[in-house]
Amino acid sequence: MARVYVSIGSNIEPHRHVRRALEQLERQFGSLVISPIYRTRAMGFEGDDFLNLVIGMDTALPPLELAERLRALESREGRLRGAEKFTSRTLDLDILTYGDQRIRDGRLVLPRREITRYAFVLRPLADVAPDAVHPELGKTYHELWATFDDRQQHMERVALQPSDDEDEQRART
Repeated sequence: MARVYVSIGSNIEPHRHVRRALEQLERQFGSLVISPIYRTRAMGFEGDDFLNLVIGMDTALPPLELAERLRALESREGRLRGAEKFTSRTLDLDILTYGDQRIRDGRLVLPRREITRYAFVLRPLADVAPDAVHPELGKTYHELWATFDDRQQHMERVALQPSDDEDEQRART
């Protein structure tokens, strides 16, 4: 079993898609360690704000098979893939780390470079795994976050809104 950290992002009906991703991931992989959720501005394009978080989970799946399963989950949630890298999306699931492995296999590059580039990746990773060590840099995620310059990347911690079904159920009780 390997401890894997996965970033989750959405800016199209983000509360619904994040909630559904968490439900599906828990169903497939069991218990999840879930970071706080952050609202961030779209980067690299004009679009609605994103919800971003990181989860930790254990899996015995090989890294490429795990990546395929995450991609399938994105597709089931309506993710459309096009030539544009920076665009709105229903769901974005990226493996950040797979244990302490360093992988360079086509599209799968681990640890992901985004960890040290974007506050919306590093901050929730430091929240959920502060003492875990970056496989290449040899520093903990807490240490990396403590020295990260996030002045240009505004983030706001938010709560996941309940689903319509949960609202209706509460209204009946």
